[in-house]
Amino acid sequence: MKRLALALGFAASALIASPTLAQSAAGDRVKMVVVYGDDPAPVAEGDEIVVVARMPENDRFRIPEALRFSDDPANMAWAQRVERLEMIGAFGQLSCSTAGAGGFTGCTEQLIRQAYGERATSGEVRFSQLIAAARAERLSTIDEAARAEQERVEQIEREYMERLAREAAGPAPAAAPPTSERAPRDVPPLAQPPQ
Repeated sequence: MKRLALALGFAASALIASPTLAQSAAGDRVKMVVVYGDDPAPVAEGDEIVVVARMPENDRFRIPEALRFSDDPANMAWAQRVERLEMIGAFGQLSCSTAGAGGFTGCTEQLIRQAYGERATSGEVRFSQLIAAARAERLSTIDEAARAEQERVEQIEREYMERLAREAAGPAPAAAPPTSERAPRDVPPLAQPPQ
């Protein structure tokens, strides 16, 4: 019975270990590469699979797009982290602490500094950048419209100056007044009103 149990134990362990052994065998090697602009893609060596992501040339030295506008505390600048560490252990006047005389006096200053810092790094900054971009785009079309309007005004001024020059050169021959302004010949003169 012990032999049967031992044999079943070995068989079960072999069945359990066989998928593990199959997974430990080396599979296809996959190489993922990001290529910028017109740079050549690397060539696969042997049974290697090369996956290439081609990005525009102007993104070569930029921060990856997923990290550009992250609010994650891990992406906080070291200068801001050091500023926060400076406040540890601060006490006395302008420290915003309960320890020491006048510690409360720095609380307002700390709140103001924090509010300005949050405002400088908030989403409103990005919104103002979008407004500036839209304004620049609109101003680029205004230049073309202003140029066209300037040409139209200059043409009107040239025509006006030419007309003034013609009038100054001499009077034009008097043209006969239109027929509607001539007095009819058949109509007797009007009688004078009694006085």
